[in-house]
Amino acid sequence: MAAITLSASSVTPLGDRVLVKVSASEETTAGGILLPDTAKEKPQVGEIAAVGPGKRNEDGSRQAPEVEAGAKVLYSKYAGTDLKLGGDEYVLLSEKDILATLG
Repeated sequence: MAAITLSASSVTPLGDRVLVKVSASEETTAGGILLPDTAKEKPQVGEIAAVGPGKRNEDGSRQAPEVEAGAKVLYSKYAGTDLKLGGDEYVLLSEKDILATLG
C-alpha cells in the first residue's frame, strides 16, 4: 500500500483513532547483513503523536481512550493508513488495532 503524503501542518484524529509516529525499521540483520528497503519489514512499534476524543457510546457520551500521546505502542502489522508528514512516517489507526503499550 502506498503512503499518503500530506502537506498539512497538523493532523487531529477523530473518534477512537490514534496517530502513531512509526519507529525506524531495522537496517541490518542479527548477523550484520545490510537490508535494502525492499527487504525491510513494516515496523509495528511507534510512539503516539495524537489521540482522538474517544469512541462515542450509544447514549452519545464519549468513552475515554485507553492510551495517551507519548506512549510507545505495538500495533497490528497491516492496520491503519500510512501517512507522510514533513518527512516523518505515521500510521493513522483505530484504538482497537493497538495490541500493547511498551514500558
